[in-house]
Amino acid sequence: MFHVVLGLGLLAMSLHALQHAFHEHGGLGHLAFVAGLQALGAVLFLVPQTVRWGGVALLLVLIPGFVFNLIQGEWRLEVLIYVAGVWLVMNQGPAWGTGTARTPRMT
Repeated sequence: MFHVVLGLGLLAMSLHALQHAFHEHGGLGHLAFVAGLQALGAVLFLVPQTVRWGGVALLLVLIPGFVFNLIQGEWRLEVLIYVAGVWLVMNQGPAWGTGTARTPRMT
């Protein structure tokens, strides 16, 4: 459930930013590129065979975005939470489509 909510949430946010880039800024420029890369990453993140590629694309957008906001004096902690979630899913693997039932690890 976490994987799909995170992936769909990031996809929805990136599509909203992409729509904003096209309507407010003419579709060309940095915002459109970043939003497009994030949207592509979110789609790849939702496909079991490409979770890691999608995660890398998302991290390439989210981490510099967090750092940029931090430099500007904005504490966007939700972006850091997204980074942690993407990293978690990348390391745990996809939540579905693996061909075997996933069982929780006992620690």
